[in-house]
Amino acid sequence: MPSNPSDGCLRPLGASGLYCHPLGFGCYRIAEGQPEHQAALHAYLDRGGNLLDTSANYADGLSEVLVGRVLKNYPRRKVIVVTKGGYIQGQNMDLAKGRSFPEVVKYGEGLWHCIHPEFLDTQIPLSLERMQLDRIDVYLLHNPEYFLNDQAQKGKLETHDVEEFYRRIRQAFAYLETQVQAGTIEWYGISSNNFGLPGSDSTMTSVSRCLEEARRISSAPRFRVVQLPMNVYECGGALEGNNNGKTVLEFCKAQGLGVLVNRPLNASHRHQLLRLVDFAFGRDNPISPKNWPDLLKPLHQVEQELAQELKIPLLDGGSGGLAGLLTQVIPQVDSMEHWESVLDRFVIPPIRHWLGTFRSRFQDNPIWEHWEEEFVGQLSPLFQKLEGYLLSRQQVQSDHVRNRLDAAGFRASSLPLSQKALGLLLNLDGISCVLNGMRRVSYVDDAFQALAVKELKARQILANFHDQHY
Repeated sequence: MPSNPSDGCLRPLGASGLYCHPLGFGCYRIAEGQPEHQAALHAYLDRGGNLLDTSANYADGLSEVLVGRVLKNYPRRKVIVVTKGGYIQGQNMDLAKGRSFPEVVKYGEGLWHCIHPEFLDTQIPLSLERMQLDRIDVYLLHNPEYFLNDQAQKGKLETHDVEEFYRRIRQAFAYLETQVQAGTIEWYGISSNNFGLPGSDSTMTSVSRCLEEARRISSAPRFRVVQLPMNVYECGGALEGNNNGKTVLEFCKAQGLGVLVNRPLNASHRHQLLRLVDFAFGRDNPISPKNWPDLLKPLHQVEQELAQELKIPLLDGGSGGLAGLLTQVIPQVDSMEHWESVLDRFVIPPIRHWLGTFRSRFQDNPIWEHWEEEFVGQLSPLFQKLEGYLLSRQQVQSDHVRNRLDAAGFRASSLPLSQKALGLLLNLDGISCVLNGMRRVSYVDDAFQALAVKELKARQILANFHDQHY
């Protein structure tokens, strides 16, 4: 594993003895079977990156599978592998329903959570198997605050709820110490979305209290890494003095804890997801929502022709077809990220299934062949127009963020917004590694250019950004 800082750009991961690249590869939306994702992982490692952050629940285990496949091409000692456990979804839901794990938090339909040793004891072997490894460098409890969030939903959190939360943390830590002794993990820690919350918030996860619980188990615990969201809007980890008067970054630096930050370009703000990137493709797109009925008319007409000539049901099983489906879907889509998700889950699979069904039925029928060519030919331009509209709307938000950053003291206006957002975090004292989702090689290239941003008064810029009245 990387333990020699021979490359001058590497940073210590707390007092673990590991040295990591300032940019980490976040594996949240990557999966085995996607050549584009595999190429991006190779590009990151080939450029000198050395920290991969994944989890058992990312792509229901397929993220770990891809990590394992790519790692076969690199010296194991040169890459830091971080993975996590705690979520019960997908395959883990089937596992949990077949067994009675203790202390399961049944947070919602299809979303349970557990950090009890009996559950973790199933997760570490599965992660090792998927990644084809014999040791995990850093193993994190994945969002254990689900217990506190669940209790808060049921009513006011009481002192005994908070004490129970940290008892569960201590119990999990005790188990992870046994895994250190067994050689299956090297270091452990916690990834929590609540580390940066104000101290007055009863659901806040306290780094200082977690460290205290680790020290109750061992005088030299292997608890060395924390992970939390951080971006220009969610920066409590840099500004909130919620650990005995110190911020998360200040406390961790003083105590030798490595800090990984996630979601640098995906900000949660006023119950909305803001992508901190530029959307140049859509800057001057003239399409507005009122134009969509007219834009969908040609698709509707060609579908009606098919129904009349071949007497077959349209895609939705009725008379609306794909045009009808899009009429319902488009008003609900609010971003490119949302559209990509809707497209992958609710649009492309039904189209493929429907076309496959009738293609086999009407094989060599010239009417079908002509119709299918015309139908498919309309989809790409139509989807491009929708994407242009969404991008133009999101660019307005991006320009607003850029103006705020300029006013806060970050006046490198020629930089893309993504590089400004990443560069700001890369210059924050106390951050070991900024985890960025880089599913495409172009995302890798863009992120590495942010390393050129130097000597920013990053904490002051963040404070100024939040002092502005918008």
